[in-house]
Amino acid sequence: MSERHLLWLAAASLISLILWTLAWELWLAPLRPGGSLLALKAVILLLPLRGVLAGKRYTYQWASMFILFFFGEGVMRAWSDIDPTSRLMAWGEIVWCTVFFVTAIYYAKATRHSQPRRTLS
Repeated sequence: MSERHLLWLAAASLISLILWTLAWELWLAPLRPGGSLLALKAVILLLPLRGVLAGKRYTYQWASMFILFFFGEGVMRAWSDIDPTSRLMAWGEIVWCTVFFVTAIYYAKATRHSQPRRTLS
């Protein structure tokens, strides 16, 4: 896959995760009727968005670790939530996080600059 494809797939998965999170916590399966403050986690996902859209390698590097918090939340809620809709939304979060993680790692690898090897002397 080319760098351009990886960039757009990562960006699309991050934007999808933001929208997925908002829909989950505000309308589809909120913890409380009418929505919950957990929707604010979508704001946190906006932090890497600008760098991801700009193709900044450093952003991809830290965002690939950052997204693991959301992956963990998805796993925990897929395991513990009783509501079937909430469990389905948690599985969706797991999928979007996985897509972003994999594409971010490959994008960072594809854009690394070849550096000469240092020798100990």
